[in-house]
Amino acid sequence: MAAVQEMCARIGMVTSKGLTGTLKDHYSKPVLYLMLLFSFPAIVMNIGANIAGMGAVGNLLFPDVNAGFFSVGFTLILMFIFIYLPYRKFASLLKYLCVVLLVYILVPFLYKQDLLAILKGALIPNIKFSKEFIAVLVAILGTTISPYLFFWQATMVAEDKNLKRKKIIVDKKILDDLKQDVDFGMLFSNVIMFFIILTSGTVLFNAGIYKIETVEQAALALKPLAGNSAYLLFAIGVIGTGLLSIPVLCGCLSYIVSETFGWEKGLNKKFHQAKAFYSITIITLFFGLLMNYVRISPIQALLWSAILYGITAPVLILIILNIGNNKQVMGVFTNSKKSNFLGYTAFALMSIVALTLIYLELFSK
Repeated sequence: MAAVQEMCARIGMVTSKGLTGTLKDHYSKPVLYLMLLFSFPAIVMNIGANIAGMGAVGNLLFPDVNAGFFSVGFTLILMFIFIYLPYRKFASLLKYLCVVLLVYILVPFLYKQDLLAILKGALIPNIKFSKEFIAVLVAILGTTISPYLFFWQATMVAEDKNLKRKKIIVDKKILDDLKQDVDFGMLFSNVIMFFIILTSGTVLFNAGIYKIETVEQAALALKPLAGNSAYLLFAIGVIGTGLLSIPVLCGCLSYIVSETFGWEKGLNKKFHQAKAFYSITIITLFFGLLMNYVRISPIQALLWSAILYGITAPVLILIILNIGNNKQVMGVFTNSKKSNFLGYTAFALMSIVALTLIYLELFSK
């Protein structure tokens, strides 16, 4: 994950463009459109799942208010944040919202834990060759090494560089600092993910709760097992994570589409300066909100979007590896041997698991 994200950050720093802009300048249109086709459905579904989850948790905190009302309210708040906050404030808000993710580290410790069993479960995998197990494995890989994060990483580095008043001369020190930034972010992300899995495995599974289809079930399942504090922390975590992730998802899609068609773009621009860019955000949020009115649970939608990420990510990783090794694009800052080794390992692993799932879906009874 860190290796692929570092490649994306380096591409953004060297080219001063996002992945879409780089592809448009140096590759054929079919590659560009393939990337857009692979990214759009999963991102929209992910946005919808997050909005529905926030609405459901809002309803749990205030049962007299309909979940749909909260979903609409959160959607309007997100539109305001995205359209009216200047880029610097927007970036700062995202950084502070990351603190909310720390609540997931607290939840497991509000319940009696068997540390030996946790270490055994964490270090010794128990792999099953079944459609359900492989589907969840694809989803875990897809939600970790996610296509939308590739675009966001490259675009935000390029955006930040372009906003600097002095021209940045890319050198080894700048790229080393960038790599440290990316490595820390990826470590933080995976620590949080570990504790979310730990909560599911030790608090819910051990209580006989094996299948959760809605956010309400997840929150209510925690309440009697770990008390009101865990229930409240979970609710705060869902809302905070939604406020953190949805602007990133919408922004990613806005940049992809705008760069594809050459429209004015940028979070540093006001609405009237980049109407198409911000309109894509509004349309995307609207489609996400509509998912509240079709009978797909947020949990199911999150799982499907993660599986879609897992299936499409290998294609995009291969494109990123190609860009990272292209001297016409990257000059002297092409991938190191280590980056290539880790990148191709990620590509191979995700391809094998994705193809296994496709095989099981087509041929298993």
